[in-house]
Amino acid sequence: MNSVSDYPKSLKEPQARQQKLAKLNAVNTKPLTHFVEEIRKETGMGKNIPYFDPDDGGVDARCLFLLEAPGPKAVESGFISRNNPDETARNFFDLNQQAGIPREVTVTWNIVPWYIGTGKKIRAANNHDILEGIEYLTQLLFLLPKLELVVLIGKKAQKAEVVIKEQIPEMELMSMYHPSPMFINRAPGHRDQVLVSLQKVARFLAQGNNKAP
Repeated sequence: MNSVSDYPKSLKEPQARQQKLAKLNAVNTKPLTHFVEEIRKETGMGKNIPYFDPDDGGVDARCLFLLEAPGPKAVESGFISRNNPDETARNFFDLNQQAGIPREVTVTWNIVPWYIGTGKKIRAANNHDILEGIEYLTQLLFLLPKLELVVLIGKKAQKAEVVIKEQIPEMELMSMYHPSPMFINRAPGHRDQVLVSLQKVARFLAQGNNKAP
């Protein structure tokens, strides 16, 4: 069951953050919490690598949403979450709801799992960042035994396509635009383009495994 604080930007509230922290060792989330903590130890990056959101599907997820890198609000809240208090997260929350995708069948991660920025502004991921991050992505794929679909969100995440196909040739892949304000607000119709992609995800998940989007 989802948190009572499951609404856009709820993670600006300390109570909402505490609710998620209390769920980090839930059965479906604990392996991913351990995964994050191991990466933190290996890299020494600590809280610059946020946790998975325990209100998503965890290791039971059938769909992985893969973005570029966590932003400052994710570091502040401690979670890669559609509930983060920023406009990209809000767009992602609203558009997923509009498409009818249950968050319990999804999990969200980044091709670069650590924050890359100054603390106030994130920079774009470069090829070195992506090569380092992909090593952990390949580990994540095998922590998700029910995974059927990986959605590559934005051009940086789409660089993982070849690696994913090498690791799991039968995995379904879909690419879509990033729901950031920089894209959504740039031109009329951009929001609808993201929604159409998410509606394809919803149809795929409704059809079950081995169905093309």
